[in-house]
Amino acid sequence: MKGTANVIGAGPNGLAAGIVLAQAGFKVEVFEAEPQPGGAARTLPLTMPGFLHDFGSAVYPMAVGSPFFTSLHLSEYGLQWIHPGAPLAHPLDDGTAVILERSVDATAANLGQDGRAWRKLFAPLADHWFEMAPDLLSPVTRIPSHPWLMAKMGLRGFPPATWVAKGCFRGERAKALFAGLAAHSFLSLDEPLSAAFGLILGATAHAVGWPIPRGGAQCITNSLCAHLEKLGGKITTATRVARLADLPKADLNICDITPRQLLRLASERLSERYRRQLRRWRYGPGAFKVDFALSEPIPWRASDCWRAATVHLGGTLEEISASEKTVWNGQPAERPFVLLAQPSLFDETRAPAGRHTAWAYCHVPNGSTFDMLPRLEAQIERFAPGFRDCVLARHVLSPAGLESMDRNLVGGDINGGAADLWQFLARPTFRHYATSAPDIFLCSASTPPGGGVHGMCGFNAAMCGLKSIRRR
Repeated sequence: MKGTANVIGAGPNGLAAGIVLAQAGFKVEVFEAEPQPGGAARTLPLTMPGFLHDFGSAVYPMAVGSPFFTSLHLSEYGLQWIHPGAPLAHPLDDGTAVILERSVDATAANLGQDGRAWRKLFAPLADHWFEMAPDLLSPVTRIPSHPWLMAKMGLRGFPPATWVAKGCFRGERAKALFAGLAAHSFLSLDEPLSAAFGLILGATAHAVGWPIPRGGAQCITNSLCAHLEKLGGKITTATRVARLADLPKADLNICDITPRQLLRLASERLSERYRRQLRRWRYGPGAFKVDFALSEPIPWRASDCWRAATVHLGGTLEEISASEKTVWNGQPAERPFVLLAQPSLFDETRAPAGRHTAWAYCHVPNGSTFDMLPRLEAQIERFAPGFRDCVLARHVLSPAGLESMDRNLVGGDINGGAADLWQFLARPTFRHYATSAPDIFLCSASTPPGGGVHGMCGFNAAMCGLKSIRRR
């Protein structure tokens, strides 16, 4: 098939869409507003010379677990994955840490009385991850290839995370570990579907790990760019598209943008009914993010935390649940759940010799202007006394700061829109990737399966566009 395609946005999903279309024989040009491609998958010198920080995402279970990315053999373009000793550490106030090991059995062994329940919950998902992934990472309206596996996943993932944690586990350690996984959803843990995020992230930890890319997030982007360019695609950076009509005429226009940007770019091309549907799209809580340049590794009280690139800071199930519920209700949390990455423990390219980096964020109401820095650092200090003494420099990004660096992060929302039940089913409408214009498609995290560096939104949107071309 021959044709032309414009792709707006050089984030992982836009690049994935461009690759699919180029593979199909299309002449593809990707337009990126920023000087550097990658969207939220960029690496920048945000603090001091020699320190490299991931602007957005930092740890990539969904990338190594993505059916599309794994088909591209990105190692041929220099992408190297580093697997820490453990995917995740979750320290507690007693000075110990709950460790999510790569092995289901090893994790279960650490959970005592809850080991059998953990194995029962996660082993089937981890064992069948690559069979289930194409269904999990596609719209729920699609007929699944493995209906029984998906039915089991639905029964376990639909309830609120608090229900699953309390129903499956008796001990506080397993409950806390599951709560931290589920809190990646940005939902209140009392909301339906919050458990699904915990199940998927736990399953990926066991099935594929939670690796980091050597050199930072930019290396993922660079490998995708190199693959696209090898296929003949073109990437034009520092070019902000104000109107879709300003681009060269093409058979397909694939947009790695959120509904708000699509309304600005192509309102005159869309039907009034579809525009009304897009205006109803709701953005979720935002992120308040801090990058740290450190004189030494974080002084964790629980030494097991040095085995993991990712650390969850939030204490018990009850505390994490209260924090996320407060944010969901529009208020900053007093003791926020903090997600922290410490890549320089495993990747010497991130900082000068003997120095280190850390990446941390907490959830805040969308567009919040509240300064969470003292509360965020207090949570780190709680589990790592003396942390502040290690800080050489900080780079703080409020929700507005995040959006200024990537327009898709509306109000600091890194997931492209709230992932509650309605917006899980109609993301952003029941058309999913298609719009009311036959040549315009959406491929951002505002489409299924949502946020995460996995490229599946781009892959699915491009396949949808190719089917539309064939029908026409």
